[in-house]
Amino acid sequence: MMDALTDESLQQAVTAQDRTLGRMAWHIVATIPEMLERTGLSLEVNIDESTVPASARQIADGYRQAAEALAAAVERHWSDANLQEEKELYPGERWTNGFTLGVLIRHQSHHRGQMTVLMRQAGLTVPGVYGPSREEWSGYGMEAPSV
Repeated sequence: MMDALTDESLQQAVTAQDRTLGRMAWHIVATIPEMLERTGLSLEVNIDESTVPASARQIADGYRQAAEALAAAVERHWSDANLQEEKELYPGERWTNGFTLGVLIRHQSHHRGQMTVLMRQAGLTVPGVYGPSREEWSGYGMEAPSV
């Protein structure tokens, strides 16, 4: 999904009060180390959520770096037993490490859904997330479902 973004599309927003497509994508990237560092797992990436890159390529590369750093850190430092450890993620909220990973996945799914709307508004081809997008049905030898 991040690779489908263009530099021009990053400013797409529903309203001036809402996140732009670029800010939404960067929020997904920045939340990976932010959330996992709250568990005590330090990722080897330097991502500042407050500064959204002006380049779609930088956002996509940042996502790849954060995701790879997450996978490497979990594999290196956690076992099945670590998934049951509880940490205070946010004030008054104690989560197991396994629950935190699940929340991270749902968080990304939620914002990726928002991104698909902004991507359509920006005139981008939306890649399939949970099955083919409208543009991908023909690749399966099928017609897209009618509206």
